Formats: sequence, structure tokens, C-alpha cells
Amino acid sequence: MKKNIGVIGAGSMGMAMALNLQKKGFHVVIRDIRTEVETKARANNLDVANSPAALADKVEFIIISVVNAAQAHQVLFDKEGVTSIAAAGKTILLTPTIAPEDTEAISKQLLAHGYTVLDAPVSGGPVRAQAGTMSLMLAGDSDVIAQNSSVLEALSDRIFKLGPRLGDGARYKLVNNLVAGMNLIAASEAVALGQKLGLDTNKLVALMSASSGQSMMMDDRLPRALANDYSPHAYAYILTKDVALGLSMAESAGSHLPMAEHALEIFKATLARGYDELDDSAVLKTLLD
Repeated sequence: MKKNIGVIGAGSMGMAMALNLQKKGFHVVIRDIRTEVETKARANNLDVANSPAALADKVEFIIISVVNAAQAHQVLFDKEGVTSIAAAGKTILLTPTIAPEDTEAISKQLLAHGYTVLDAPVSGGPVRAQAGTMSLMLAGDSDVIAQNSSVLEALSDRIFKLGPRLGDGARYKLVNNLVAGMNLIAASEAVALGQKLGLDTNKLVALMSASSGQSMMMDDRLPRALANDYSPHAYAYILTKDVALGLSMAESAGSHLPMAEHALEIFKATLARGYDELDDSAVLKTLLD
């Protein structure tokens, strides 16, 4: 029998995961504080819970898909949080991109409440999440992974098993997102230069995507930015947060990352222009200002 799945935080990634799991035959319950998200969930025949506790009471596997550690603490440990419901064999999948020490602290509290925990940041955006092709960076006990393999394999066909230490999923994800942030800034700076040189920037992006300048950010972000489409596939404020977290992690490890520091300056300038809820490709707007 398939597990009942709960998704807390049904934003772009959470909703995409929920719809993917529903399509694959799982009963999915969502919890979100936004009325428009609840409306979308009901329109897609998803069950809606009125609190994290009500959701936890209905399911065996709970995906936490909120933005930051403070929100994770709230939905898990507040008065009507998940842990107000007896664990009874329930598993928590922690997908937010947060500091490793926060993942470790949250996991320790959950384990003390009797829940099993998997540290599982995700990457790839909502299109891949809904298709079940996003990357899943999975850290945790191998027995817990095996017991939940049907759900994990439904979520992703690109699972990276990183070992048993909770917090390593966060570490791998932050290193990845540092590169993503630097790639996006590098690609945007190149396009801004191309424009100043009088080049056809669409031809430039096509050329670089087929040449040594290629990156996922070049392929995905820049064509939309050049079409003046900044509708958020990934919010600018999210990647700004992730790069900042990655730099903090690097500092704790005694590493100096000047390229990432430069990237963070451009991201912060982008938010300062009021582009925080645009797509993160809005860094190109900043560079062209």
C-alpha cells in the first residue's frame, strides 16, 4: 500500500512535488498559509489540512518545503506543529536549503520526538520537480532510505545518496548553489558585455550555450531574461539567501571565496532594486542598469 504523503509549504517546488506524487498514485495532503495556494490545491483535487498537526495526523511521510530554518521550526515545533502529533513511524523529509547546523539541530529535535529524518535538499526547479526529474541530495540512515524508497524514487530519478550524516545534504546543496550563483552572475556579465559591444545577445547566448561558455544558467535563465520574461521560476531572494548561506559555511571552514563574494554583491544589489520576487535572472537587469 502506498504511503500517504504530506507537503508543508506548497510554493512552486512544494506544489510541483505534490502534483508529481499525486499523478503517481499517492494520496497527498498539503498545508500552506496562503489562500491562493489552498485554492490551487483544491482545484487539483489535493487534500488540504488546516494546520501542520492536522496534516501529520493524516500521513506517514511529510515533506517540509518551506523557505528557511525559522519556518521549518515553526511548522515542526510550534503548538500546532507536526511534533504535536505522535511520531508513530512517521518520516520527515527536510528539503529547504538551510545552514547545515540548522539541519543538524532540527534533525536532533525530530529524532528526540521519535520521528525518522532524511536531510534532502532538492534542485532543478518546479518543472523538473513536477516531472520527477529534479536532483535529490539525500543524507540519512540507509534503512530509513530503503523503507521510503517508493516515495523517494517517485520524487526523483536523480537521487544522490550522500551518506548517513544528517546535515551533509545541506552542505552538498550549498556548494552546488554557490556554483549556480556564480554561473548566473558570470553568464549575465557576459551578456551585458555583449550588449555594450553591439553584439546580438540572442546569438551570443546561443553560441555560448553550444560552446565552452555553456552552463545550465546560460541555457535556462538568459534566454528568458533576454525575452524580458522575469516571471519567477526561482525567486531572486532565494538564490541570494543560498549564496549567503554558502559563504557563511565556507567562512566557518576557513575558505575564502572571492568570486562568490562578488556574486553575492550583485544579488544584493538586485534585491535592493526591488527585484526580490522576480526570477533570479533579474541580475541581468541590475547589470544593464
